[in-house]
Amino acid sequence: MIDVSPAQAEERIRALLAAPESRSLDFKRISGKQNRMYEAVCAFANSEGGLLVIGVGDAKAAKAGNKVQSRLFGIEENPEGFDDFRRELLNRFTPPITRLQWLRLPCTLHNGQPGHVVILRVEKSDQVHSVVGNGTWTRMDASNRELSAPEIADLFYQRGVKSAETLPVPVALPLLNTPAWRSYCVTRGLTEMDPASRLPRLGLALSNPEGDPTPLLAAVLLFADEPGALLAAEGRRADIRVFHYKGRAVQRGEVPNLLLPPRTITGPLVEQIAQAQAFVLERLAVGLTMEGSGFRTRYRFPERVIKEAVTNAVVHRDYRLNRDIHVRIFDDRVEVESPGRLPGNLTPATIEKTGSVPRNSLLARHLREFPNPPNVDAGEGVPMMFAQMAHANLYEPLYREQLDGAVPTLLVTLLNEERPPLWVQVSDWIDREGPLTNSKLRAISGLDTLAASRQLRQWVAQGVLVALPAASRQQASYTKPELVSPGEMADPLFFSLDKEG
Repeated sequence: MIDVSPAQAEERIRALLAAPESRSLDFKRISGKQNRMYEAVCAFANSEGGLLVIGVGDAKAAKAGNKVQSRLFGIEENPEGFDDFRRELLNRFTPPITRLQWLRLPCTLHNGQPGHVVILRVEKSDQVHSVVGNGTWTRMDASNRELSAPEIADLFYQRGVKSAETLPVPVALPLLNTPAWRSYCVTRGLTEMDPASRLPRLGLALSNPEGDPTPLLAAVLLFADEPGALLAAEGRRADIRVFHYKGRAVQRGEVPNLLLPPRTITGPLVEQIAQAQAFVLERLAVGLTMEGSGFRTRYRFPERVIKEAVTNAVVHRDYRLNRDIHVRIFDDRVEVESPGRLPGNLTPATIEKTGSVPRNSLLARHLREFPNPPNVDAGEGVPMMFAQMAHANLYEPLYREQLDGAVPTLLVTLLNEERPPLWVQVSDWIDREGPLTNSKLRAISGLDTLAASRQLRQWVAQGVLVALPAASRQQASYTKPELVSPGEMADPLFFSLDKEG
């Protein structure tokens, strides 16, 4: 457990108590049984991670005279209970929760005595956890909720612990005896090309002693001529749609601002990837002539970045969900939106260094066995995208999980705008120190107040910064969007925790 100085502790406690309980913040006193604390830890691990602040009472019970100090009961309220809680954390969950970090903050308690508040940081897990004998929990807006059996099953798929690619699909095997299947067999040197005998041995079908094997979803996606059409009856989609818009936004009037009709790309996945990559690169090479000016937009994206973004969308999407991949080209950016959330414990803030986690390992493994396979780099593709965009002097890729729609999606945005030298300093400062204010930007850049405000507004409009809630414009602060994904803590104290332990 890491301790901090009294000055740091006071500042951190005041900041914590000024915030309401949320999806990423929960307060608990050490009194009586600790079941609710175990539930909170389980819920954070099964959701997006968060902070459990131990030794702090409910805000509603705080006294009007001193709302901060009157909430501070400390772990001294029940030291034996706190010791039991720490010890039991090791064996109270199945599977065990191990990504935990502790921070102890000295303070003056509600009774005037010295004491300590403890912050337990629970990171998003790549597993699905249950409290032994007490169910499986998830985090809501400001509370914890026990999941039902169907919700637990869904969470396994969301996390990527299970993948829809392994589900059996009632598709007749002759529909998989296609040119794609035969080219796959030739590349692998397989002389036996009968899908009924070969697919089970490849782990792509379930044997059936009473008849033909049942192919897995992965086999349909890899080899069927029209997988999207075959899967429609199952309530799934498997195609790619490409939209090229005029301007910087979608205009939803009677006449959409499309430069050409949307292109739907179908076929076996290896062909989908190749065709989508070629079509998007063709549209980017054409560019866009601005109406009335003759000015032509020049797209500067490295080819490898576009190819990797399309490949990742196909390989890592959640094929349970009834939605196609959407690629949207605008004057100033390309967006690749795929169904599903980031698998495992990946977050938008960690994906640059961690790389992608294979949700569909069967697809990734067998796609490498085709002639001219797509760029499947075993986790190195995403770091390459960041490096290539930086080398081209463009903004880094923006990853966002979109959870408000009927189907959760992952949106990757590639900005077609040169990254100014100042952004490199600002991005590094936010990573190390936390949210940026107008005054901090002035100190970094030498800009005056108005120029700094204009620059901050421009970065917000581009989507590389977001404004945090503030009581007034003078108190406004900004951070990168990936650092305010649910459960992500832009907190310098916890950055130091990562380095120290």
